[in-house]
Amino acid sequence: MEATDETKAVGNEIMTAQEVAQYLRLAEATVYKLAQAGEIPAVKVGRAWRFKKELIDEWFRERARQNSRSDQVAPEAAEP
Repeated sequence: MEATDETKAVGNEIMTAQEVAQYLRLAEATVYKLAQAGEIPAVKVGRAWRFKKELIDEWFRERARQNSRSDQVAPEAAEP
């Protein structure tokens, strides 16, 4: 099946767990665990997990924002 202009559009790409693992530089098993736990946006099609690149990018940005917020300690919390 040949890809159309629509499916070639950036962010409209459907990825496998292996592709997501490579993209995020994670172990493939970690991607499966995140998908099964509902922690990463994914759809199970039959026995296979599929991921929309645009949603993975949004998920990653949100996680990065959450981590940067948790790294900032309130001044009163830093005092003994």
